[in-house]
This record gives sequence, C-alpha cells and structure tokens, in this order.
Amino acid sequence: MANTFSPQHFFSDLQKKQKTIAVVGLGYVGLPIAIEFGYQFKVLGYDINSERIAKLRCNEDPSHEVATESFHQADIYFTDNIHEIADASFYIIAVPTPVDHHKVPNLSPLKNASKNIGSILKAGDCVVYESTVYPGCTEEICIPILEETSNLKAGKDFKVGYSPERINPGDKINTITRITKVVSGNDIDALHLVSDVYKSIIVAGVHQASSIKVAEAAKIIENTQRDLNIALMNELSIIFDRMNIDTLEVIEAAGTKWNFAKFYPGLVGGHCIGVDPYYLTYKAIELGYEPEVILSGRRINDEMGSYITKKAIQLIIRAGKYVSKVKVLVMGATFKENVSDIRNSKVSDLVKELESFSVKVDVTDPLADSKEVVEEYGFALVNNIENDYDCVIVAVGHEAYLQLDETYFKNIMNENGILIDVKGIYKNKIKDLIYWTL
Repeated sequence: MANTFSPQHFFSDLQKKQKTIAVVGLGYVGLPIAIEFGYQFKVLGYDINSERIAKLRCNEDPSHEVATESFHQADIYFTDNIHEIADASFYIIAVPTPVDHHKVPNLSPLKNASKNIGSILKAGDCVVYESTVYPGCTEEICIPILEETSNLKAGKDFKVGYSPERINPGDKINTITRITKVVSGNDIDALHLVSDVYKSIIVAGVHQASSIKVAEAAKIIENTQRDLNIALMNELSIIFDRMNIDTLEVIEAAGTKWNFAKFYPGLVGGHCIGVDPYYLTYKAIELGYEPEVILSGRRINDEMGSYITKKAIQLIIRAGKYVSKVKVLVMGATFKENVSDIRNSKVSDLVKELESFSVKVDVTDPLADSKEVVEEYGFALVNNIENDYDCVIVAVGHEAYLQLDETYFKNIMNENGILIDVKGIYKNKIKDLIYWTL
C-alpha cells in the first residue's frame, strides 16, 4: 500500500460516497463530528451503549448538545453492532479517556475500541484517534493493538492519524466547525488524507502538526494551562478571603491592564480540565520526572469542594445555627454550566463533605439526569425545592439560575439564610441574606 496509496483518490472516494466514514464513540465528542461529516459524506456511527443508539435513531441526543433538526440532513446510520461498520474505510475513534480513583489514566475504553476496529480493519483503511492521551500513547499503545488484532502493519497496510478533539460542551458560539483542528499522521500520506477530510468540514481550517506526538502534546497542554491558571485564581481567592478582600473586584481591577489573563476561581471538574493534566504527569513520572507545578495546581483545584464546604460550615455556625440540624440546598450538579454532563463533577465533593458534617443536603439541577447522578455519586436530585433551607449553595452557573433574585432565595430559606455563590453570579445583588463568594 505504501507505493499505491493515494490520499487524493481516497478523499475523492469519500466525496463520491464510494468509501464510508465510521465514528466510534458517540458522546460529546463523537456525535457532533459524526453529524458534521454526515452532511457531506456517508457516515456510520457506532457506540457500545444500546440505549444511546436507540435514542440517536430517534434523532435524540442524550447529551443535549445536538439539536433534533441537525440529524435530518445527515447521511448517518447508528449502530451498536461492530460488524455493521466493517465496510467503512476511514475510522474516527472518539471514546472517553478518564482516570481512575488513583488519578491514573484508564485506557480501557481506548484499548477496547482499538481491538474492535482492529478486528474489522482492512488493507487501505485509515484510523484517526481524537481521544485525549499523553504524548506517545497512539504509537505506543493504540497502533500495536490495531496491528496485532488485524494482522496488518501500520504505514505499510493502513494509515493512522491523530486529531485531538476541541469540543467545548455548552458553547454555542465556538462550535466544532469554528475551532481550528490540529491534524497529524503516521506518514505524509496519512497527514494529507486526514488534513483533507477535516478541512472539508472545519471552517476555521486545520493546523498540520509535524508528528502524532506533537498533536497529542498540543491537546494536553491546552487544558493543563487552563487548569493551572484557575488553580492560581483559586489559591488567590483563599488568600484574599483571609484578607477580607473581594477576589472578583481584584480580578476586574487587574484586568484593566492589556496583558492580564482573566481567569476566575471555581470548581474544576469534567472530563477534560480535571483529567487531562494527570495524563501528562503520568507519562512524565514514567520517564523519571516528578512534575511539581502541574500536580500542585491539580491538588489545589481538587480541594476546592472541601474548602467551600468548610466555609459554609463556618458561616452556618456564625449565624447561630446548629450544624447537625441545618438543611442545605445545592443548586447545580453538572461539571459546568449549561450542560447535562455530570462526569467528574466536583459538586459531588461538596455534597459528600457536607454530609460528613451530618448536614441534610438536597441537590437540584435543571439539566442533569437524576438516575445518572445516583449511579455515579449515590445521591438523587430533588424535583421540588422546599422553603426551609438554612443555606443555599449555587455551585453551577446554569442559565436558568442567572435571573433568580434575592426574593427567590429568601422565599426558600429560613431566617438568617446563607447564600454561597460559587460563581459570583449574584455579586452586588444580595442585600439582606448572608452572602459569600469565592
């Protein structure tokens, strides 16, 4: 294949729908890209979750990121049967890459997906990975699995590319087609093919990385950099709180200088910022280097749930309330605003910490699924918000919460009510309640 493979002919066959694209993993990353490709190419969407496939076949996105009407014009067939995507030629793997309870990368989904694709891989095919990994993972872990399972040789019999996902859940402005796509390949032909395929749907264009490792590293430092910046703001908020200084006012004042980067304190969870740095530090430690700055930032961000809880307990005591008898409402359970994704949500840390003080906790969220929350964290969401809370913690800045005012909170609280506004969305709007923000 090395002498006969033509990126131009391959891409032309995709355009004429003589070849098919298959997207493996149809979550927050895989589904939007499958839909976009479906507008121009013939696409097969594969996921191991049968319930998800059933909903997708009814034009319903369980993650609420893709609108129903977006399915209508896409040439796409959804399946949970791996053999139904065996005729595809261009495979995109977009499965989760989480960490375990010890903060060690869990590559099981990626390895299983590679085995599945390897079992149906043909000479002349191309496999592109989008899952976030540490530099070297694609070539050290994924390609050997593809080769062993398929009895084919990468480069000689099939091509491999890496194009890291840059999906920002909940963002309706910086959508997938408007974000420059980094692309790479295991050789020049693979790079050209992957570049041509993605250029066809990415309005913002593509950036060709010189190697797969460079593309992997570029992705992982995007979130690591953001994680560290937020960690700095979180640490500053802790310091400023002891100085009785308003952190948000400090940030606004500092932000008047042109080169000040505005980041804000808060809970840092999710499947990207709260996870990706651990992939980089894992590989660094494996190579004999103990990261200091990155792990320090991760530690600060991981402890913010505990910090906010302890602050809430202090305010409860100062208000003359008995901790074991108070009732707290936590508003928001997802990892960030305006999404339904609860993976690695640091709100669960808040709930567990509060319950460790024998506090009765209700949790509500307009977007999260209560069944998923129970399965993931062991507590359910309440449908009916009561009127006898001693403290309300607004942990996630959902759009539905932005229009709430002090009257609303006073109506659901007992006397001497405490409002903890993690995101600072009610700053300068609360006059009577005890109010605190990071």
